[in-house]
Amino acid sequence: MGFRKTGGFRAREAILKKRLLINGTMGVGKTETCKELLALLPHSALLDGDWCWTMNPWVINDETRKMVEDNIACVLKSFLSCSIFQQVIFCWVMHQKSIIDSVLLSLGDAEFELHIFTLVCSEEALKKRLLADKSRIVEQDTIMRSLERLPLYESMDTEKVDTTHISARQTAEKLAQSIGRK
Repeated sequence: MGFRKTGGFRAREAILKKRLLINGTMGVGKTETCKELLALLPHSALLDGDWCWTMNPWVINDETRKMVEDNIACVLKSFLSCSIFQQVIFCWVMHQKSIIDSVLLSLGDAEFELHIFTLVCSEEALKKRLLADKSRIVEQDTIMRSLERLPLYESMDTEKVDTTHISARQTAEKLAQSIGRK
């Protein structure tokens, strides 16, 4: 799914920048896929929305939510305005269309070609990945929340990529091919 969002910002290069939103529930492989995609796509920048939530104590309230959204908008606008980058990759848990809409609205009049991908996998694969993730302590409620959100992603009007039986590298190659960069 790609479309042109138009506005006041004109890309400095002849090629319209590609903005990639990589979406999916916790544990589906967004971060690893995006790291692989960054390596595959020259002149690219990556922002993982989770980086903006890295804080101690971890508090989710109206104030911190607004701060995170403002930080995401600031970084994405900076990447889009920099002439070096042809692709800007953003990944985050965006289980509601309103979250995607908010991210896009925050970019104002930036002009880019948009591709929204949702990574999905089987429930079994998701459980296995979450339990194997040594980078975070996975509690039972995290697994349940992630499993409960799977149907929300299936119903989104985005390009789906099933990661159940493929590696992060293979997923990244599919994404690169889909945007015409491989």
